[in-house]
Amino acid sequence: MSEFEGERIAKVIARAGVCSRREAEQLILDGHVTLNHKVLKTAAINVTDADQIRINGKPLPQKEESKLWRYHKPEGLVVSHKDPQGRPSVFDKLEQQLPRVVSIGRLDINTEGLLLLTNDGEIERLLELPSSGWIRRYRVRAYGKMDDAGLAKLGQGVEIEGVRYGPVDAKVESSQGDNVWMTVAIREGKNREVKKICEYLGLQVNRLIRTSFGPFQLGELKRGGIEEIPQKFWQEQLGGKFRKSDADRRRKV
Repeated sequence: MSEFEGERIAKVIARAGVCSRREAEQLILDGHVTLNHKVLKTAAINVTDADQIRINGKPLPQKEESKLWRYHKPEGLVVSHKDPQGRPSVFDKLEQQLPRVVSIGRLDINTEGLLLLTNDGEIERLLELPSSGWIRRYRVRAYGKMDDAGLAKLGQGVEIEGVRYGPVDAKVESSQGDNVWMTVAIREGKNREVKKICEYLGLQVNRLIRTSFGPFQLGELKRGGIEEIPQKFWQEQLGGKFRKSDADRRRKV
């Protein structure tokens, strides 16, 4: 087989819903993956449907139809398959309702709102690409006095503790006593970005709700609710990057 035929093995593993592409690459480097009965030492190899792939001796699961869900994550749940502190996770909560899924990005334990989930690691990769430029929108309740000058600076981007944050669109909705409600829109999604930006403004976040991720909206979805996003809609949003043939593909084992 030519090295240019087929697809990268980590991509095939991700599409089988086993894990993300990055996790698949790590499984390969750790010696957990065999290709045609030989242990792989590199992820830089292409495979076709004629190849046999096994992880820890088990064949890849039959590829299910690719799906994407929106979930209204409540606070108090971590977005992790393995939490070293043993805290309850989104995946534990939904294991009776969904197949094995991965999240599109993460929300920390105290953040509520829209979390996208998929059974296809390739969808995860495409939705997380920085080149998508999709805006993440949040509603924020924070304690403290608003610094109007600092708020205005966010539109040009700021540097906080040596980390450069791109332009942020932040607007005040209302004030309730010592708390202020704001809407914040960001594009990059760096770790704890919204909370760090609020701290930069002298505010202490006490509630954070993600309301949208690009074209995907939380809407009226109830807290703890899960709803599948129509395939036609998310494929249109990916603009042809995820082909219909990819969604319908089945792996031979």
